[in-house]
Amino acid sequence: MSGTIIMLLSGAAAIGCGLIAGLFFAFSVFIMKALGAIPANEGVAAMQSINAAIVKTSFMPVFFGTGLLGAALAVLAIMRSGPGASMLIAGGLLYILGTLAVTMIFNVPLNNKLAAFASASPEAAKVWTAYLKDWTVWNHVRTAASTAACAAYIVAIAAMARG
Repeated sequence: MSGTIIMLLSGAAAIGCGLIAGLFFAFSVFIMKALGAIPANEGVAAMQSINAAIVKTSFMPVFFGTGLLGAALAVLAIMRSGPGASMLIAGGLLYILGTLAVTMIFNVPLNNKLAAFASASPEAAKVWTAYLKDWTVWNHVRTAASTAACAAYIVAIAAMARG
């Protein structure tokens, strides 16, 4: 595979990571704070609605596609070596472990637990307090990992351009 194609794929991976990082950043910085500032039943209902809607949007192909692209670039980097190879591997690992794996291991189970309650129930209000804290902590991890992966791809592109 030519270096130009790898650079273009790296650019696509950087864009994918940037889009995901931006979404996670918004949740970490203000969305979860806003949801935590309204009555629990309203916050639960809003988050349940967000969680149900997001899986039906272009978020999913970008989220998983960026992971597939990251894995492919890491394998190519191992096979080819050369300028930027270590950053391609780092970008793939950061995204796959820090974004995809954290989402599947921590955030999705929290979302599923929240979905099991009627938003107006007293149980939902109890779960909501812990959910806000725990989900946001793991979202901070995803934000940092996807941002770092984006930066790694940018550094890789710069290294490849220098040759």
